[in-house]
Amino acid sequence: MFERIREDVRSVLDRDPAARNTFEVLTNYPGLHALLLHRFAHPLWCRDWKWLARVISTFSRWFTGIEIHPGATIGRRFFIDHGMGVVIGETSEIGDDVTLYQGVTLGGTSLDGGKRHPTLGNGVVVGAGAKVLGPFTVGEGAKIGSNAVAVKEVPPGATVVGVPGRIVRRQSPVGEEHQAMAEKIGFDAYAITKEMPDPTVHAINAMLEHIQVVDSRFEALCCALKDKGIDCGDISLPELNAEDFAVMAEEDTPDNVKAS
Repeated sequence: MFERIREDVRSVLDRDPAARNTFEVLTNYPGLHALLLHRFAHPLWCRDWKWLARVISTFSRWFTGIEIHPGATIGRRFFIDHGMGVVIGETSEIGDDVTLYQGVTLGGTSLDGGKRHPTLGNGVVVGAGAKVLGPFTVGEGAKIGSNAVAVKEVPPGATVVGVPGRIVRRQSPVGEEHQAMAEKIGFDAYAITKEMPDPTVHAINAMLEHIQVVDSRFEALCCALKDKGIDCGDISLPELNAEDFAVMAEEDTPDNVKAS
């Protein structure tokens, strides 16, 4: 038990640069307090002492502002930063080394029994205000951006942003090289990085690249036609004045519109 507490404290010190020492973490981090109370409540829930387990979780909610249902399964080195407003549903399953920020909801979309809440793989980061809703899996090493709403399965290593959530980056599964790079650049707080692509900019860049490819092919086609003796010079449009435009508009106007 004490080994798990030391492990939880160490995870806070590793992921929060504001944490200065063990005593400060033990006395001033509500995410850690909520986790420790859940570690008492969950075994009671599993032993069918459900009322007492709910009493502990209710006290934890009142004391920390974090609501963790005692039925939720939580792995090792779980870290809730700031924590206020975090809600974790009954059938949620959380792997090792997962990080949640304030305002996160791991919720359900159905009133039926059974599995209703998400499963988070190892190393998942869920940014502030994000909602993960439904009985699907968020793959290992994935990131849910701040204020995103994830409602379907997230592949390992993917980054999800927006409402509804969409994947903007997907990297290969986490390996030794990726882990070394992550340690080099620092912890990816709030599931957002400086190099994360803007979806609109990405779409415009993709369109420009497509236009460039089409232009290159058109130029190659013109060269091939020129080799066959066909002149593909620039086509010049006749210059039109205001009177010409008026005549064209008159010709294009339907008769019933003219009559009215």
